[in-house]
Amino acid sequence: MKTILLATTCFFSTSIFAQFGDFKKAVSKPLESVLSPKKDSLSNNDVIGGLKEALNKGIENGTKQLSAVDGFFGDAAIKILMPAEAVKVEEKLRKVGMGNQVDAAILNMNRAAEDACKTATPIFVNAIKNMSFADAWSILRGEDKAATNYLQKQTTTELTNAFRPIIETALAKIDATKHWNTLFTNYNKFSFNKVNPDLAAYVTEKALSGIFYQLAIEEQKIRKDPAARTSDILKKVFGN
Repeated sequence: MKTILLATTCFFSTSIFAQFGDFKKAVSKPLESVLSPKKDSLSNNDVIGGLKEALNKGIENGTKQLSAVDGFFGDAAIKILMPAEAVKVEEKLRKVGMGNQVDAAILNMNRAAEDACKTATPIFVNAIKNMSFADAWSILRGEDKAATNYLQKQTTTELTNAFRPIIETALAKIDATKHWNTLFTNYNKFSFNKVNPDLAAYVTEKALSGIFYQLAIEEQKIRKDPAARTSDILKKVFGN
């Protein structure tokens, strides 16, 4: 009798453990798929193709907007104003009746930045062409400004070298340097604290800040707004 009971117990125990094993397998499948998801259905070619299209679209829209008349001057977020160290200078010059000259200098700085942005596209396009698959996946899975940050890292030096002479020429062409020199020559006549900032370097820095600010906005449109995904590849990559 004991033998029969023991055998019966072993049978049911084995049966229970077997069923538990089957249940564990069934339950663990979705769990494993969560913990170790399948490889992305997007191919490398999909990702890099979609990102290149998105970046080219953002660059086209961004540079077109900034290089237009009032692209900088008419946008309060990126409008180039007097450098922080010259604010007191500006205030004093306005008080002595030189407000028109201050306004002309500010307008001309923005016009120079707008002029420089017309040349940015080829530099950005070259950086996009050199994008690797690893870069593309990193951007796709990265933060909201990952693409803009990538372009900023890849192009800042080249853009600075390209913008600086263009801005210098633009400032000279529209007499911005002349206005600037007039402002500070007059200021220096009645101040012991002489001011002689590098106008071209300042405008170049602000122009770069403005263009990356605009590119970040364009990137957000592609990432967040389905209506901005105007092609099948953009829908596939950014809607995935």
